[in-house]
Formats: sequence, structure tokens, C-alpha cells
Amino acid sequence: MIKCHLARLMGERKLRIADVIRETGLSRNTVTLLYKETAQKVDLEAIDKLCVLFNCQVGELLEQSPENDQ
Repeated sequence: MIKCHLARLMGERKLRIADVIRETGLSRNTVTLLYKETAQKVDLEAIDKLCVLFNCQVGELLEQSPENDQ
């Protein structure tokens, strides 16, 4: 299972979904799916834009964990 830490990163910086959309140019749907951890697939471009915005590495945004560790 892949966990997305977008909500945590946004909370630490007090950003709203609208702020992330404005800063990255990503669609509301993409940001919302990642925020709610319901995305089934994500473009590498979206991951790159989020990493640039949050000045983080991919591993800080996404984390692979065992399936039973939900």
C-alpha cells in the first residue's frame, strides 16, 4: 500500500487545497485525491510539482507500507 503524506505536509505549512492548486497548476481532482489518499495512479509530473512546492523528496511525500498496516 502506498501512503500519501500530502495532508500532513499541507497542515505543517497551513496550506489549503486551493493554495496547492494555485502554486502547482495541478487539477483540483488530482490534489483532492492525493489529499484524501484515494488516488489510484498519479503522474510523475504531479509528484514532481508537489515535491518542488514542499521542497521535499519523493519519499517524504509517498511511503510504501505493508498492506496490513492500514
